[in-house]
Amino acid sequence: MKRILLFAVLALALCATTASAKKLVVATDTNFPPFEFKDPESGKHTGFDVELWDAIAKEIGAEYDLQPMDFNGIIPGLQSGQVDVGIAGITIKPERAEVVDFSDPYYNAGLLILVKADNEDITDVKGLTGKIVATKLGTTSEDFAKKEAGAKEVKLFPNNDAMFMELLAGGADAVIFDSPVISEFVRTVGKGQAKIVGPLYMGQSYGIGFPKGSDLVAKTNAALQKLKDSGAYRELYIKWFGTEPK
Repeated sequence: MKRILLFAVLALALCATTASAKKLVVATDTNFPPFEFKDPESGKHTGFDVELWDAIAKEIGAEYDLQPMDFNGIIPGLQSGQVDVGIAGITIKPERAEVVDFSDPYYNAGLLILVKADNEDITDVKGLTGKIVATKLGTTSEDFAKKEAGAKEVKLFPNNDAMFMELLAGGADAVIFDSPVISEFVRTVGKGQAKIVGPLYMGQSYGIGFPKGSDLVAKTNAALQKLKDSGAYRELYIKWFGTEPK
């Protein structure tokens, strides 16, 4: 009897050890520079979100596998439990917070309007009335474009490259999207071809997503605060955005 009990205790201990050693599945967007994107030289995903999560994982002692996927699949993945963590410039919205848990905010952003460099007709959101607007499927930008732009048509794309190409090819009059991504495009690929018009709209914060009730939320918040206190967060921010944290 004692031997059976001993075996049972050992089995439970082994299961607990195996469970604690389980690698986390961390979902990130496939193309959301400078937050996450595939480095053309190494072929690996990198960016602010990727490096920030890696720093957090080291703080909490977690091993993980990075799982790039379309943005609109991340929240459902968290809801179903197929994904343990989602970090992809996810805006903390009330309707999302009803179905997943979020960390403390780690980045403050907003929405910007992008037009072709020679466009003189559109200077702010009012100028989008009757126009064709491109943005990314399943994002805050989609909500804003449909409610505030008065557009004739809102074209939705699964990734950033497609919506930017639609603008440059003349298939859309403007793009509405997250400020850091728009700014990065204007500085790099779209330099001389596109420009930002109007102010920053809809101030918003990004958070790291988790399945409801995940014990990783508290651990992540503690690690995030530690990285901010140590200056490590600031270093990553300056590396990827070229400015002090806002």
